[in-house]
Amino acid sequence: MVRKEQEEKKAKERAKAERETAEIAAEKRKRFTLKALCLAYCNLLEANGKSQSAGHARSVFKCHVFTPHRSIAAQPAQDITAHQIATIVRKVAEQGKDRTAGILRSYLSAAFNAARKAPFDAKLPADLIAFGVVSNPVEPVSTIAVQRGGHTLAAEELKVYMAALSQDDLPDLALNLSLLAGGQRMAQLLRAKVSDYTDDTETLRLWDGKGKRSTPREHLLPLAPKGKAVSIINKLIAREKKQEDASAKKEGREPRYGALWLFSSHGKQQLVETTPGKRVSAICKAMKGEPFDLRDIRRTCETMLAEMGISKDTRAQLLSHGLSGVQSAHYDRHSYTNEKR
Repeated sequence: MVRKEQEEKKAKERAKAERETAEIAAEKRKRFTLKALCLAYCNLLEANGKSQSAGHARSVFKCHVFTPHRSIAAQPAQDITAHQIATIVRKVAEQGKDRTAGILRSYLSAAFNAARKAPFDAKLPADLIAFGVVSNPVEPVSTIAVQRGGHTLAAEELKVYMAALSQDDLPDLALNLSLLAGGQRMAQLLRAKVSDYTDDTETLRLWDGKGKRSTPREHLLPLAPKGKAVSIINKLIAREKKQEDASAKKEGREPRYGALWLFSSHGKQQLVETTPGKRVSAICKAMKGEPFDLRDIRRTCETMLAEMGISKDTRAQLLSHGLSGVQSAHYDRHSYTNEKR
């Protein structure tokens, strides 16, 4: 009788343990989904100082994973298959958005790789370990070859484009400055603050966070002496300081100029990064010629610099291309200020 009671007791304990294990597993499946992994990856990008990439990744995931594939996004990340990833990426490609499909695949692969490596990489957040990812389901999905852009604006096209830019609207000032500074990346230019400009040397400091850099690279731009680019900077600074003076007086405090964004309606929030691109599209449409975008403007600038005899190395420094490799990363500490100027 005693033995029977002991067996019944053990059976109840086993049943309880199994229920608890099942509940934990169910809770884990509910929490550590594909959607949660994608968001965790975005948080990782943000923690590494890549706020622009994080914002872009969130937008891509929301538009092409969370909304159109709710059931897949709600599944545990560790159970996601290559077939499901292929379905997600294919739907974007079938819409004629090859570039976006390629970017989506890249973001998904990076997210799964981060979770897969997390148990063995102390630099990755421990939160990723809980997803239990042991393989990357994105790897079997073929990469999408995106046709490289090749459009450069002819001299007459560029003249019409420049003539369409106003001297007062923020997006137009940003487009003008980007062009006059050699074709700088718009996202980096819009992150510049009043404190990033040095009046004595007429130098603007940008921060390049592209690629696999853990911290953004300082990118110094010496502007043409007493040129139009400098006048744009001075106009922006005067505009922001005037608004800050008014705000400081109203709030009864000292003005704080250094933290003001160069491109902002009130200094506290930068101009939305997509706005200048939309302005380019509007100008392009009005010109009724071959379509072009910000990348084509940047490509036009570099092509013109090459035609002027500017060396490839100097152009790379001026446009802050992928300056990696042993030489750039560890040995070459020349500022290239004179060459850029």
